[in-house]
Amino acid sequence: MEFKHHEVEERWKAYWIQHGTNKVDNDYSKPKYYILDMFPYPSGSGLHVGHPLGYIASDILARYWKMKGYNVLHPMGFDAFGLPAEQYAIQTGMHPRVSTELNIDRYRKQLNNIGINYDWSREVITSDPNYYKWTQWIFIQLFKSYYCTIDHKAKPIEQLILHFEKWGSESLNAFTNEPVQFTANDWKINQIRRRMIYS
Repeated sequence: MEFKHHEVEERWKAYWIQHGTNKVDNDYSKPKYYILDMFPYPSGSGLHVGHPLGYIASDILARYWKMKGYNVLHPMGFDAFGLPAEQYAIQTGMHPRVSTELNIDRYRKQLNNIGINYDWSREVITSDPNYYKWTQWIFIQLFKSYYCTIDHKAKPIEQLILHFEKWGSESLNAFTNEPVQFTANDWKINQIRRRMIYS
């Protein structure tokens, strides 16, 4: 008897989609388990053997913990910023957004063909404005802040500047990779020089 694996696989894939088998609800009555795979760069070549090697292992873990009664979040995403996407766009002459969207569709189909149980409703795409606006927001917050070693939290950079203006680096409670030593006068002279250079 011939085993028609394509028919069986298609039937089960359709069943999983129809019944939302991989959908993760916010079920707070179950213990939580979170598994995050490395997001692939959606370049034009598609998946290579290294992708499923890791993804299948994490899929086994996700299924195991799901069968143990855990509410398992196992999302997938695509790291669409950076040189691989830019380089592919240059090589093909295609706009990066178009090539990225086409490549993401290719990857998604390939991952679905493998049968990994991702909840695609929780997909992350780093080139999506709804995603990177938060990355930009975080960097702005970091730029406007310093880390206070006494309170163990970020504080407004203006407070640090006021400290420099009054006491220089004396009694400095800001995290730094290297020890710094300067007076309030050193700080003022440096600020004057910077204004002269940039004006």
